[in-house]
Amino acid sequence: MSILAGRNTKVLVQGMTGTQASFHTKRSLDYGTDIVAGVTPGKGGTVHLGLPVFDTVKEAAAETGATASLMFVPARMVKSAVAEAAEAGLDLAVCISDNVPVRDMLEVRNILKNSRTRLIGPNTPGLITPGEARLGIFPENIHTPGQIGIVSRSSTLTYEAVLETRRAGFGQSTVVGLGDDTVIGMNFVDVLREFMADEATKAIVMIGQLGGTFEELGADWYRSCAVKKPITGFVAGNSQAFSATVGYAGDIITRGKITAEDKKKALADAGITVVEQISDVHGELQKLRL
Repeated sequence: MSILAGRNTKVLVQGMTGTQASFHTKRSLDYGTDIVAGVTPGKGGTVHLGLPVFDTVKEAAAETGATASLMFVPARMVKSAVAEAAEAGLDLAVCISDNVPVRDMLEVRNILKNSRTRLIGPNTPGLITPGEARLGIFPENIHTPGQIGIVSRSSTLTYEAVLETRRAGFGQSTVVGLGDDTVIGMNFVDVLREFMADEATKAIVMIGQLGGTFEELGADWYRSCAVKKPITGFVAGNSQAFSATVGYAGDIITRGKITAEDKKKALADAGITVVEQISDVHGELQKLRL
């Protein structure tokens, strides 16, 4: 099993004919992801990478049965791309794009409230269920199927967490990059809820960072769980002083009032095992009897 996307998930790629989209679509196809179509307005009726291209998401989904979208679109087009995915009734949208205007993302939130579509991102490496599906830009060769679910706000530290699970002798059930923008789609609560319900996931690695209150909300939710799976947590930014020029976007919004220590305490108080270095993750995982 897996969460959000697996071998039976039919995927379409919005903006598939672009250079970066073509590169990663091909890699995902080679990985075994069931990509069934592309969407590029004005190029409907053509074929790209051996796949049919449609003008709209609604048309592509109706013709192919796609239930998930991978988005490689310019930041200014993200709002309309998500709206298209939601209107077509897709279950999941994964948005790689960065520099999406905050105002647009606030509007995206309102769009999603009235739809069945769940959004991962923006500004995310995406999602990967090892051996089954790659929706994003993950370096697929570092992953291996297993029992550890990973959810992270940091792209680079997501890859580090994957390597730490392998050092501990485990693989990953699903890896989800939430994205590190101020306003995102799915958050820690959403993904932790999915992992708790997934039979294949026996333990979780949670990677947070400065900015916002995503970690605190996740900790509050975990504290209230009747049945808990073990979580190993790490918060990046322990030595980072607040700066409006070099801080994370979320840290700029909160003006540095919430520190990494605050976040670590919130996680620990909820019963999450918190490590001081990302390299300590594998040691904590090795203590688990899975």
